[in-house]
Amino acid sequence: MRRHHEAGAVMKHILIVEDIAETRLWLHDIAVVAYPEAQIDCAPFLRDARAMLEEKVYDLALIDIGLPDGSGVDVLRILRGHGAPTICVVTTVMSDDATVVAALSAGADGYLLKENPSDVLARQLSQIGAGIPALSPPIARRIMQHFRLTGPVSRNEHQLTQRETDVLSLIARGLRNAEVADELDLAESTIAGYIKGIYRKLGISSRAEASWHATQMGLTAKDPGTPS
Repeated sequence: MRRHHEAGAVMKHILIVEDIAETRLWLHDIAVVAYPEAQIDCAPFLRDARAMLEEKVYDLALIDIGLPDGSGVDVLRILRGHGAPTICVVTTVMSDDATVVAALSAGADGYLLKENPSDVLARQLSQIGAGIPALSPPIARRIMQHFRLTGPVSRNEHQLTQRETDVLSLIARGLRNAEVADELDLAESTIAGYIKGIYRKLGISSRAEASWHATQMGLTAKDPGTPS
């Protein structure tokens, strides 16, 4: 059984949602550098993304926030509403608190600012395969500041069961629901239920936040507990 992704190994199908043609090509080239073997589709509008998501399951989606016919947050909600295993990374110039919170609340797994150099973005994307969340430093600082302002790690962490702690540790390392299910010898639907419980207890809504909590709880440096 796999305990983590090998870098670039699972990103076989990538969707880029970006309306500006030049930027779309720029992101395409970055994705190629990060995952040379991946098949990459591009959607300039929300309606195009919606249609593509009905036809195919993507491993990774790079999603712009400002679209001519809607918001990238809508794409996130569509993916999460479908229960898709897609790793969703927002790629945008918008870094205000309201946009960051909206994206994370809608289920974004990462948040990259387009102001970063191409090689930096390619490296951050390639690390997703190793379970490292794709977060631009300013966004990571905002998340840390958010938790500093709202107090230490939620006391509800102590209400997590051993199994929920196991699941949190694994999803924080980048494993998808199916892989966590394989790791713990449970049904994928059972894992989804555990994740909902974890999110509710910790007051979070994205894997980026889950990864932060797992780090604070010291879960990312050790194997999950023995199943009970």
